[in-house]
Amino acid sequence: MSTSRLRRVTVLVLDGAKPLDVGIPAQVFTNRASMPYEVRVCGARAGLVTGGDGLSYHVADGLEAVEWADLVFVPGYRQPDREDPPAAVLDALLAAHRRGARLAAISTGAFALAATGLLDGRRATTHWHYTRALAAMHPLVRVDENVLFVDEGSVLTSAGAASGIDLCLHILRGDLGVAASNHAARRLVAAPYRSGGQAQYVPRSLPEAVGERFAATREWALHRLDEPLSVPVLARHAAVSPRTFSRRFVEDTGYTPMQWVMRARVDLARELLERSERSVEQIATEVGLGTGANLRQHFQQILGTSPVEYRRTFTRGE
Repeated sequence: MSTSRLRRVTVLVLDGAKPLDVGIPAQVFTNRASMPYEVRVCGARAGLVTGGDGLSYHVADGLEAVEWADLVFVPGYRQPDREDPPAAVLDALLAAHRRGARLAAISTGAFALAATGLLDGRRATTHWHYTRALAAMHPLVRVDENVLFVDEGSVLTSAGAASGIDLCLHILRGDLGVAASNHAARRLVAAPYRSGGQAQYVPRSLPEAVGERFAATREWALHRLDEPLSVPVLARHAAVSPRTFSRRFVEDTGYTPMQWVMRARVDLARELLERSERSVEQIATEVGLGTGANLRQHFQQILGTSPVEYRRTFTRGE
């Protein structure tokens, strides 16, 4: 995919919209020269929209901004299980989907997507407090309460507000690549990537010091991807047993330690392919995969493409 095409993003604000949920996509896909996005914020009609938490929004556009968009975000809103959004809103979302726009819900925005029928037969998630209500109101939706976000291609859903950042960065990675996503994460002071399969919350408390050590170990490993990184090596840095490290690492990231290391290596390879002219063999050595054949194998397994083809997608049209 070329990074040069301008993409149109609309944030659809419904009555009771949660302020943080509204702000996340507007902030991630910000109107700035370095980002090939144009962002609009709209409501069911132009004018004042009563939000949640004591805030209201004055939006310049009505549903014509949904017709204009390539990507439509529906932020979470209060009391989504009481009634569906207005029919005009649902019709606009359906029309956008029919012409090829992607629809993405943050938190309880999933209820609006579910009301269109577009989530029927698909996996979806929402804030953990509302997962049972979503399943009860829309029994054809395969509700998964144990993930941060779900990407079903043309429709995407996420859990609570913070996972909305994860979803936006996930979309950004697909549109523009790892380098652009990591840059946006640094600007937001957010984690560059959390697995969509990570649990929304851990149902028991973990000692804070252990969590800090694991974060430090991940950071330590990211600077040593060209070195041998095994579970015992990582556990030794975290000062816990390999068994404890493996178990809690999955809870923390959604991946086993070795899955995480491999994806980190492939991500670094992606960034080098996007930003440098190094050969596949050179990149394989730099990211700790040894040979070009090894890099090509893991690239195919994780991304379904080859390093050469991946690089081409970021040079076409430039």
